[in-house]
Order: sequence, then structure tokens, then C-alpha cells
Amino acid sequence: MKVRIMAVLTGAATMLGTVHALAEDADTRYPNKPVKIVIGYQPGGPTDMTARWLATKLQESLGQPFIVENKPGAGSNMASAHVAAAKPDGYTLLLAASQLTWNNILYKDVKYDAIKSFVPITEIMSSPAVLIASAKVPVKNVEDVIALAKHEPEKLSFASSGVGSVPHLSGELFQAKMGVQLLHVPYRGASAAIADLMGGQVDLYFMTALSAMTNLQSPQLKPLAVTSVRRLSALPNVPTMREAGVEGVEMESWNGLLAPAGTPKAIVDRLYEAASKALSGPDAIPFFGPQGAEVIGSEPQAFASKIADEVERGRSFIKSINLQVQ
Repeated sequence: MKVRIMAVLTGAATMLGTVHALAEDADTRYPNKPVKIVIGYQPGGPTDMTARWLATKLQESLGQPFIVENKPGAGSNMASAHVAAAKPDGYTLLLAASQLTWNNILYKDVKYDAIKSFVPITEIMSSPAVLIASAKVPVKNVEDVIALAKHEPEKLSFASSGVGSVPHLSGELFQAKMGVQLLHVPYRGASAAIADLMGGQVDLYFMTALSAMTNLQSPQLKPLAVTSVRRLSALPNVPTMREAGVEGVEMESWNGLLAPAGTPKAIVDRLYEAASKALSGPDAIPFFGPQGAEVIGSEPQAFASKIADEVERGRSFIKSINLQVQ
């Protein structure tokens, strides 16, 4: 009897060892098929631009196709929920924006947790917003915007790339600090918002700098101020909000790469090493810098800490401006 039990235990141990060895082998051979990078925004916007740049670099480094899949909707919640529910094998990744850290606070019944549902890999870049006016709006600076908004509440409209996005929260913060009322017009992505801003269908847009720099050549747009602490080298003649007389409207947007919770550390480390190589390489600053973005490339733990901090700050901030949950 003892011999039979020992044989069963030995067989089980051998099987477990084999499974463990196979799992380790799969991790070391990663990737051996195409990888999807899912984003919650329309093609052509700043997050899409970042995703496609990084996908190209990861493909060059790791030797397999990295395919960007646009899954817009519900303030990027559809994409985040899709990746959170995916198999944690490294073949479905999320390229998120800072909106990820606020959505659990802004929306009911979100099917993921910004902290628990993902393994952060790296923060890619960060970028302030630029307050831009349509050329059809009779304003020359931020002071004019405030004066017009106070004279006729909710006459001026401001676009965003979705509820809870940096453009949206920048607009809400601006209203709270200045005691004015603007009409919020949310879009499903930056491209549609920019098109309507150029056409004069919407008046203002706190556009991320990464998106703004590709559109400011248009005479239909007027940059008024940036939400960074210092002026952007890419827009040296555009004042900060503080220089324009508005205190406390410092906002940034970031993009980062994440995997589903439970993804093996070996795979996370491999992805981080490849992303870090790209972000420290000769192409990163020439791509992001002229667009007003700062290259980050943080380690997984540092990115995880930032996400946790922003969830807490977001909860306090959203409560302070009385933003309604959707």
C-alpha cells in the first residue's frame, strides 16, 4: 500500500514538474505568434499614434508581429475590460491612457479594476494638454475665454475625446477654478473632436499636446495655453495656464503598456526590456519630443505605484469638482 501511495505521489510530482517546465519553456520562447495591442480609442488619435510606434519597435525587437486593435467605446472601458478578461499569456496587451485610473470612479459597473486587473509593464510617455480655440471663436487668449464664459454661461462648448479623458477633466478643472460654465461635448475619439473644432461646431478643446502638434499648422485653430508647469519647447510662444492667470490647472496625459493580471513575470520582463530598449533608443525623442511629449520608460513597479497613486488622487479630484458618475 505504501509503495502504491509513493508511486502515485512520485507520478504526481513528475507531472507537476513537467507542467512547470513546459510553462517555463513557453515563457522563454515568448513570443512565438502575433501579439495584439488593444487600445480604447479611434485610429488617428494620440494613443493610436503611440501604440503604432511602439508596436513597430516591439516587432523589430521580438521578431513577431505586434498588431494594434482599436476597440473604442464607453470611455475606453470596452478595451480595458476585454484585456482584463483575456488569457494572461502575453498575447493580448493593453495600451492605456491615464483615463484608466479614473474610470472605476466615473463609471458604474466597470468590469475591471485599474489596480487588480492588470500587470503594468511600462509608462511610455506623458504629455500636457493644450487649450485650443476654433478660429471662429472671438477670443485671443485665456482671459477672453473666461470673460466670454462669465458673460454667457454655457454658450462656449468644449470637446473631449470621451468622458473621463484628460481633455474632459482639464475642462472640468478649468471651470471649477475659474467659476465658469462651459458646455461639454464628448466624442468617441480625438479625430472627430478635432474635425468639429476646425469646422467651428465646437469652440474649445483641451487637446493633448501629442495630438495638438500634428494639427496646429491649421489656421482654423488657435493655441491659447498649456497645462504644464513650464512652457513646451515645441510651443515656445504659448503660455502656461499659470502665466495666463489660471492657477491649479496642471494636467498630464500618459500612455502605458499593461498585461492581464497573472501574466508570468518572465513575459512581463521580456516586454519591459523590449519597450525600454525602444524608449531609450535614438528614435524615441525625435518622435515624441516635437509633439510635446516626454519619454518615460519606467520600470513595472514604478508604473504600478503611479497607477495606484493616480487612482487615489483621481477619486479626490473628481469628488472636489462634483463630477457625476455615468
